[in-house]
Order: sequence, then C-alpha cells, then structure tokens
Amino acid sequence: MDLDAYAAANAAEWERLDLLSRGALDGERADELIEHYQAGAAQLSAIRTSVGESVPGDRLGLTLARARLRFTGTPGNLLRGLSAYAVLQLPAALYRVRWLTLVVAALTLLLAGIYGFWMSSDPRLVASLGSHAALRRYAEHDFVSYYSDNSTGGFFGQVWTNNAFVAAKCVALGITLLGVPVVLFQNAQDLGQSAAVMNEFGRLPDFFLYISPHGQLELYSIFTAAAAGLMIGWSWIAPGPMTRARALAAAGRSLFTIVGGVVVSLLVSGLIEGFVTRQPWPWPVKIGIGTVALAAFLTYQWVVGRRAARAGQTGDAGEFESGARQLVAA
Repeated sequence: MDLDAYAAANAAEWERLDLLSRGALDGERADELIEHYQAGAAQLSAIRTSVGESVPGDRLGLTLARARLRFTGTPGNLLRGLSAYAVLQLPAALYRVRWLTLVVAALTLLLAGIYGFWMSSDPRLVASLGSHAALRRYAEHDFVSYYSDNSTGGFFGQVWTNNAFVAAKCVALGITLLGVPVVLFQNAQDLGQSAAVMNEFGRLPDFFLYISPHGQLELYSIFTAAAAGLMIGWSWIAPGPMTRARALAAAGRSLFTIVGGVVVSLLVSGLIEGFVTRQPWPWPVKIGIGTVALAAFLTYQWVVGRRAARAGQTGDAGEFESGARQLVAA
C-alpha cells in the first residue's frame, strides 16, 4: 500500500468524519456520522494490516474514537458521580427501604427479647450454654473487658470489617429470600443469649449500657441492609411490568447502592465502639454520642432521601452505567 496516496484519496472523508464528531447532530447528520465511522474503521484496519503503526493511522484512530463517543456516550465526571451518589442515589435508595427497615428492626428485636426471656425463665437453658464458671466469667469479666482488652485501632478494625461483612451478606443473600431471615435470626439469637447470661448473674444493666453507644447505629445499619436484601429478593417474585431478569437487575443496581452507605455508617459505629465505649465518661454522654449518630443517619435517610425521591431518584445507576433500557407497557 502507498500510504501517502491512500491517505490523500480518503482525506476528505476523514475530515468530514472529524467535523461530524465535533458538531451538533440531527437525525441526518447522525446517520452520516455512523456511515463515515464504519468506512473509517475499515480503512484503519486496512492501514494497520498493510503498514502497521503510522501517523495517518494514529490520527484516524483518534478521530474514530471521538466519533464513537458521540453515539455510545461517555461516563460522567468521577467527582460529579460521587456527589450524585451521596446526594441523590444513596439517600433515595435508603428512603425506599425506610418502612421495611423499621419492620425488620421491630421483628428482630422482638425475637431477641422473646428468646432472651425464654432462656432466662429456665436456668437449665442458660446452663446448657456452658459451664457455670465459664458463664460467670463471661458475665462478670469477659463481656465488659471485650471493649478494652485489645488496642483501640485493632479492635475498631475487627469490629468494622465483621459488621460490614454481615451487612454485605444481607444484601447479597437477598436474592435467595431465605438467607436474610437466617442472618437476622442468628443475630437475634446471639443478642437473646447474651442478655440471658448477663441477667442470670445480675449484670443485665451492663449489657444494655455497653451495647447502647454503638449498638443503636450498628443494629439499624444491619436492619437497613437486610431490608435492601429482602426487596431485591422480592423483585423477582413480583416483577411488575418488567421481566423477572430485568426487575432483578434494576433492584440489584439501585438497592446494592445501600452497601456503600451502610459501610460508612458501620465505620462510624465501629469508631464509637472502639474509641467511645471504653472511655471513663458518664454513660449519658457515651449513649448520647450513639444517639446523635443514629439521628444523623435517620435524617439522611428520611429527610435527604425524601428530597431525592421527590426529584425522581430511585437509587439506580445512571443511564451510561446501567446500559440500554427496554420499553415496556405500564
């Protein structure tokens, strides 16, 4: 191939492609852009097959890349995307699960209370959990020392990663429908057992005092993740006008958004558990810090989320990230 002659013969077509890729498009110009793009792609392939890398080929490649972005789109600015996520997508997704979160919280805490009361009503049930000496050591020493034995940073990291994993598991297992109730039952059972053991040795007040600073936000975050998981699972049971696959994909995109928010809220609760609970401060101060953290999360979910929902947000990804949509009858 005589590259100079080939480039001269097609120069007008490449210039037209470059012009179309930069200017405004109507229907006719869009069709022309695609036609020139297809021809240019074939010509670039011929150039690279015959002569390999070359200056005319590189210039044509850049022109084709610019033209391709005109009809395929491009993702938005990263910082703008993060801002949209924090102000619109995440609060809208949290707002969608607000009532189910309260239902999950009420049922889980009710189950934990019933389980703890049932075990406390019969000393033999508490005794089945371990030896009397081990249970006494747990109630009188281990439960409280758990918050102060390890280094502050290490303890915070352990708590945060464990809770974040539980929350992510709740969302991920939502598609199974059964996975979320199993996780919630296990957590309710653990709470009930701990409360029963502490009550058996007269330390029930310590149980509530030590879990209250961080537990308010921590538990509510887990309940929120569980609600998101249940809604994802329900989307393929009741898909509405969409196919089950599309309904599941839409619910997964919009509600898995919640994982990022819950990870942050669990980070805050982990900081409270690791740095606040162990402090020799008055209990009203420590519990108050946890209450303020929960109030901030609720304000973000209910107030900011309501504003985002009224703006038409659902928590779903943007048009570029979520791909093409198929129109369906309402």
